[in-house]
Amino acid sequence: MENGNIKTAKFSIGQVVRHRLFPFRGIIFDVDPQFANSEEWYRAIPAEVRPSKDQPFYHLLAENSDTEYIAYVSEQNLLEDVSGEPVRHPQIRELFLKTPDGHYQPKYQIRH
Repeated sequence: MENGNIKTAKFSIGQVVRHRLFPFRGIIFDVDPQFANSEEWYRAIPAEVRPSKDQPFYHLLAENSDTEYIAYVSEQNLLEDVSGEPVRHPQIRELFLKTPDGHYQPKYQIRH
């Protein structure tokens, strides 16, 4: 794919987001400019909700009402979380510092 087709990421590392369709939220800890997971993972998504590969995909320290986990989500399926609620994922302290205003600042710059 040509670089001209790669979109600029709308969300940034440390930002709290929520899924547009499913009841989970999380902190972005990495961004892929376009889909970079396995074809098997991609095909497991039901065709009617399968996102386009040519958009940013985000790695999240995610949580729902039951558990915490890592999620991989397309930009089209994310919304900014403006609840101000803290995220409880156990790996947050490994990757982020919480700022006095409640935001999450990366401890390290991730480089590909």
